[in-house]
Amino acid sequence: MRFKRYFQTCDPNDLDITGDTARLISAFGTDDTVQFSKGQRFLKTLFLMRVISPTELNDPKIFFTYDLKLNDFPIPADETTYACTFIPLPILKQKHHIYKFEPIITTHQNRSMVHHILVYACGNGSVLPTGISDCYGANPDFALCSQVVVGWAVGGGSYQFPNEAAISIGTPMDPQYIRLEIHYSNFDLIPGLIDNSGIRLYYTPDLRPNDMGVLQTGVFTFPVHFIPPGADTYKSYGLCKSSQFNEMNGTPVPDLKVFGFLLHTHLAGRGLKVVQYRNGEQVRIICEDNKYDFSLQETRDLKEVITIKVGDEILVECNFQTLDRTEITFGGPSTLNEMCLAFLFYYPRNNISSCMGYPDIQQIANALGQEASDAMEGMIAMNYVEWNNETIKNAEKAAKEANQIVMIKTIDELQKNESGIIRNIMISESGLCHDISGHLGVRGSQVTANLQRAAAVISQALSTAEILPLPLLLLTQLAFAWLLTSSQ
Repeated sequence: MRFKRYFQTCDPNDLDITGDTARLISAFGTDDTVQFSKGQRFLKTLFLMRVISPTELNDPKIFFTYDLKLNDFPIPADETTYACTFIPLPILKQKHHIYKFEPIITTHQNRSMVHHILVYACGNGSVLPTGISDCYGANPDFALCSQVVVGWAVGGGSYQFPNEAAISIGTPMDPQYIRLEIHYSNFDLIPGLIDNSGIRLYYTPDLRPNDMGVLQTGVFTFPVHFIPPGADTYKSYGLCKSSQFNEMNGTPVPDLKVFGFLLHTHLAGRGLKVVQYRNGEQVRIICEDNKYDFSLQETRDLKEVITIKVGDEILVECNFQTLDRTEITFGGPSTLNEMCLAFLFYYPRNNISSCMGYPDIQQIANALGQEASDAMEGMIAMNYVEWNNETIKNAEKAAKEANQIVMIKTIDELQKNESGIIRNIMISESGLCHDISGHLGVRGSQVTANLQRAAAVISQALSTAEILPLPLLLLTQLAFAWLLTSSQ
């Protein structure tokens, strides 16, 4: 099925088509009166704005595949499990490039439990443990290796890097081992499940012009990230300052050419922005999704490659909603905890693996009238705040104005901290809209009125249990009416 309309119309009943996640609701019937009865409506979450078409990507004539996965792993009957193991990369006689990756999810049932899969590169001097264990449990060695190579999360699919860059393997400077991390969410505590999930790599001797890397930015998850309960909107901020990149890298860091990104929060996340500053002034919003959907997390391409220079600041803003929660939500590994992360895909590669920030929690506690002499007391104090609209806004303001501690880490686990401040984000105005009022005609107006009436009852009529897969829509020979109104 195809539909066509302007990105921005002047019709107040139309939503702008942007880079945000879109939720399309469709229905069919024998005429333009849409009946939202069972079996006649469909829902699909997707990205309407695709920057690069698969036809624009070059597939090498010679390629190989290599699977990084767990073998017959028994998924514990626990709500949250982080399983980690260390796997060697292919042994090669010459340099190759990983140009594509895709998830391996063994069964449909397991797909609902696999929350994310991350592959981290290990420094070649690392002493690594064997076997499979809790990533963040009693043995801290299973948390070694922090430079993200590729990642997949709920709703994502395969991703092929642009023609200009790929991941280098096979040289003495390249990692020889990776850490595979799989997060399982078994909320129903189902016993006896066996999993063989992981990531499939596609690699080739047909080299791209550049070696690429991934920079992890956002809010440092442990231990001071929190979101108050009952919040219609609450913003968290994580700062990256790149002024120490050269020193930590060991050699001058070339400009980072950012071409793609992956945004990540958990269930309370409603939107993310990644903003670039230079010399204290905002340069651009690198990427954003103001309609974020936890069930659709994919690596996406930027409209154009952007440049980050050493000394620039990168700010990640996450917007959360906790109206359905009565207890404070802390940052953490469980799906019911929260995260605020942005992975930036760039070239040429350097040794910096992550650059994340978190606010001084003691300052926040004091601003909320709580006594706290250190970070631990500050976190405990959050549980004694009487949360209401006023204290929620005060907490958000205090967190934004508090000193930010910035943590920078390299592939060899070298870490340095510095401090910074959160700057304001300037939102650019939307472009001009297209007036389509003269193109609707009488019949078009009637269809619009029908769709408006249908939309008015959609929240009551639409239930997840009754939603059918979108491909079934293509099989019908009936007339279709989309709630996203076509304006040809």
